[in-house]
Amino acid sequence: MKDLSVPKANIGKFKDSYVTADGAMRASVALSHPETLWFNTGTLCNIECENCYILSSPTNDALVYITAAEVCAYLDQIEARQWPIHEIAFTGGEPFMNPEMITMTEAALARGFDVLILTNAMRPMMRTSMRAGLKRLETAYPGKMTLRVSLDHYTPAQHDRERGADSFDKTLEGMRWLRDTGLRMAVAGRTFWNETEAEARLGFAGLFQDNGFAIDAQDPGETVLFPEMDETVEVPEITTECWGILDKSPKDVMCASSRMVVKRKGAATPAVLACTLLPYAPEFELGKTLAEAEASVQLNHPHCAKFCVLGGASCSS
Repeated sequence: MKDLSVPKANIGKFKDSYVTADGAMRASVALSHPETLWFNTGTLCNIECENCYILSSPTNDALVYITAAEVCAYLDQIEARQWPIHEIAFTGGEPFMNPEMITMTEAALARGFDVLILTNAMRPMMRTSMRAGLKRLETAYPGKMTLRVSLDHYTPAQHDRERGADSFDKTLEGMRWLRDTGLRMAVAGRTFWNETEAEARLGFAGLFQDNGFAIDAQDPGETVLFPEMDETVEVPEITTECWGILDKSPKDVMCASSRMVVKRKGAATPAVLACTLLPYAPEFELGKTLAEAEASVQLNHPHCAKFCVLGGASCSS
């Protein structure tokens, strides 16, 4: 696994959880309105992307498959803690690699939650058992599932550059099946192609129209365009004064409304993290329970600044 420590570009920064390099008070974010609980289904994936932030691959099992029983235990905790969660979200790795994916999804749907599944819509999702399960759940809980498909770009050349030869065509095959089955779709793209956001959305709009995909390219909740998460880029630390300077509220940051559950290889039980983007940073592991995960989060990582506070990005729907 590559070195995940703070890069030289930010030398001297992000060392103290409470104080920035220049001695200012570091900003923190309280869990003010929990809306989404994420489950990482495991880091195993059918492909290995060029710039995967979580290093998913066919061999990386640093985060092992979470089980349906473990998911249900956290659903019980949501009820016990009276968290106003409306969405259960699954990410990976590739979620459909997990053999209990359909069971976990059904457990969340049966309790009335909306479900968001992040997928590359390739072979794992297209297995007969997974397609049958998705079709059955859509019939039983119509409109309650959204599958957000990773489509880095609207052209095969750029998408395949990140995800491997023919991956674009395989993903489009899966999306057409989702379309024909009536499952709700969204898309997650990227924004590092030397084009403006307006140009990117126009390109996705053409692709969606050509394929009859009911996805709004102009809606940032349906077509999510993520900035590149390059930890070698110099970024500012976020202080308590930044909220006023940026005219931004800590309630707008992703860790104000979500947490993620992971199961580390060799661990007896899952753990709850502050952020979906920092699965390997020990400082952002809050404990084993949702009660422990109610603690505030110190914004002590480059991603906190570039991706969330300054970039305004969010993984939730």
